[in-house]
Amino acid sequence: MNWLSKLERKYGKYAIPNLTLYLIICYAFGYLIRIVNADFLNYLYLDPYQIFHGQVWRLLTWIVVPPSDLSIFTLIMLYFYFSIGATLERTWGTFRYNVYLLGGMLLTIIGAVLFYAICCLPPVAAQLSLAESGMAAEVWAYVAQGFSTYYVCMSIILAFAATFPEIRVLFMFIIPIKIKVLGIVYLIMLAFEFLTDFIAIFRSESPIVGLLHAGRCVAMLFSLLAFVLFFITTRSSFRTPNQIRRQKKFQQQMQPKTQTLSKHKCAICGRTEKQFPDLEFRFCSKCNGNYEYCIDHLYTHKHVQ
Repeated sequence: MNWLSKLERKYGKYAIPNLTLYLIICYAFGYLIRIVNADFLNYLYLDPYQIFHGQVWRLLTWIVVPPSDLSIFTLIMLYFYFSIGATLERTWGTFRYNVYLLGGMLLTIIGAVLFYAICCLPPVAAQLSLAESGMAAEVWAYVAQGFSTYYVCMSIILAFAATFPEIRVLFMFIIPIKIKVLGIVYLIMLAFEFLTDFIAIFRSESPIVGLLHAGRCVAMLFSLLAFVLFFITTRSSFRTPNQIRRQKKFQQQMQPKTQTLSKHKCAICGRTEKQFPDLEFRFCSKCNGNYEYCIDHLYTHKHVQ
């Protein structure tokens, strides 16, 4: 039994069903806040600078911040996330899906905190000179916008592509495409985005601009780290639906075909109760041994001595 199965036995009852739906509901509140008072979202971002200065609620409220602006494309993508998330939850189980999705969020928080801690080291802090310039709060407020659930949602697509690689989906409700192809396209996009920010770190003339690009790289890496860790650590016990079907088929083929033996058989004619369900059978008390006869030969047979 792997570590995930052990955890499920102990804490599976605490798993949250329909977790993707709750995430989308959080986005709905975020879009409502953006319409009513967009500036209020600045108090909800995963800003490590403000967290270490007492605003600990940001460890939870950053989930409410929508990953993109509201549009028709966003609504389609949210429906897509809900659809594949619900399918993964049914396939993996509620607890396993909770571990995957919440693990991605937890790793994002860890990445943000570690990134801030590294930037506070004396050599790095001296080079950034944020404290002397008085721009620390403003710079970290901008960096915090990169630590969103956008990449966590992307990891749902990657997990679905790894689980159901041959399934076809209607991209934008129009274009039929295999989900594994869509997953590869997303990986290429993420790799290009990461390389662009990584190169910009060294090409930036200002250390502060380099800090912004570095924050995006950290957010991307730690958000998608859940996908890598989850499938590496559970690969021995994780089975896709195709693997489950192949295993069941193999077990059925390997299972020996046993024939049910008849309980009653006439020692003369060989008839059984399976062939003649209404036929009566009796043991003969005068025969030497357990000899059974049908009612037609019970009184006419020659006794065995």
